[in-house]
Amino acid sequence: MALVLAGCTQDQLQGWLPTEAGTTNHVDSIIGLWVTSWIVLLIVGLIVWGLVIWASIAYRRRKGQTGLPVQLRYNLPIEIFYTVVPLILVLGFFAFTARDQAAIEAPTANPDVKIDVYAKRWAWDFNYIDQQNEDESTYYQGIQAQEEADGTVDESQLPVLYLPVNKTVEIELKSRDVAHSFWVVDFLYKKDTIPGKTNYMYFTPEKEGTFTGKCAELCGEYHSLMLFNVKVVSQDEYDAYQQTLADEGNTGLLGDEYNTNTNQPNNEAPVASGAEDSEK
Repeated sequence: MALVLAGCTQDQLQGWLPTEAGTTNHVDSIIGLWVTSWIVLLIVGLIVWGLVIWASIAYRRRKGQTGLPVQLRYNLPIEIFYTVVPLILVLGFFAFTARDQAAIEAPTANPDVKIDVYAKRWAWDFNYIDQQNEDESTYYQGIQAQEEADGTVDESQLPVLYLPVNKTVEIELKSRDVAHSFWVVDFLYKKDTIPGKTNYMYFTPEKEGTFTGKCAELCGEYHSLMLFNVKVVSQDEYDAYQQTLADEGNTGLLGDEYNTNTNQPNNEAPVASGAEDSEK
């Protein structure tokens, strides 16, 4: 085992997951859960395959044998074994998954950064909330990925979400139309954005860099072009970007007024698209 593990690459050691350890404060626990799970299941698989092969060889029909072998109706110890062991495995996987998920989902008290993310067909809006004065907040309004003639995507026009490194982040997730899913691939976590419901994500980015994001919920014709990037930068670069948005006049908040759905659960009655607020 030591010889085999010594020959493993870093990709293999982290279960071929599309990230690096330490990307966020949650990534390491997800890698640990994933790698431990498939190692345990591989061991179980080897034991099961070994028993199947052994039984096939040891109890095969020998030359000259006729008829059926002795039939056994009950074997209580074996029945208890193959009932209890899988139950222990399932409960163990559930317990460790529930533990890690609870830690990931735990709200961050007084986060350093609060961002509203609106999913829309087929792009993203980002509100960078000024927690001292919401009127000083800034926003970015994205468009869907633009395809080039050769079928590639123009990276320069993708929506970009800026985050400061080593700062606690709270992201509020909403949808302007249908169900989408906010997924930053390297963060190893995604969460749905559902019309009429607000979801939250809490994490701390710990490595600077540019990371790929996409919608992970089939949402219509151009779902595959609902892409974005996440840039984790220094605090100075993050502040400079906020100032750039302010200089461009992107101050305030892009709110629910841009939603295409008017028949939300909080409305008193169905409302036709474009109807006056007084009719809601």
